[in-house]
Amino acid sequence: MDSINKNQPEDNFKDLYGQEGIDKIKNLAGKAGSCFFCTNIVTGKAFDTRPMAPEKIDDSGNFWFLSAKDSHKNEELQQDPAAQLLFQGSSYSDFLSLYGYVTISTDRAKIEKLWNPQMKTWFTEGIDDPRITVIKFTPTSGYYWDTKNNMAIALAKRAYGALVGETYDDSIEGNVKP
Repeated sequence: MDSINKNQPEDNFKDLYGQEGIDKIKNLAGKAGSCFFCTNIVTGKAFDTRPMAPEKIDDSGNFWFLSAKDSHKNEELQQDPAAQLLFQGSSYSDFLSLYGYVTISTDRAKIEKLWNPQMKTWFTEGIDDPRITVIKFTPTSGYYWDTKNNMAIALAKRAYGALVGETYDDSIEGNVKP
């Protein structure tokens, strides 16, 4: 039996690297707004995950977060800096999985650039809270699932495919790397 991808008359794979990869990463992560930040990644064991929102995605595709020095996440990352970020921008598209490594710092200038007054919910002493750390996530590899055009075209293609009994799908997927 052929996979759905072999039944597809259109090419729906495209790997994105360099600036094209960075643009896709920023676009999909921006649509999602938040992610699942996964740590303690060990083959055969459940990883630890928590929802987080990046404070910034820079022009190199690095993600910047503020995190508490005494959090489980920081403890786990000090033991093993490998992490994975999982994004979902909508119910049907805009999916992104990134794997990479983190560095943790207490760079005051970076904390000030990333600070948002709503962060006081987690850092009750405000911007000067001594527990604040900066996590920089640098992606090394990833995979995305998206639409080539937009959801209206994707839905029209699916409807047409159902009508004629063929696979028409506006999806695109592939490896993504800065």
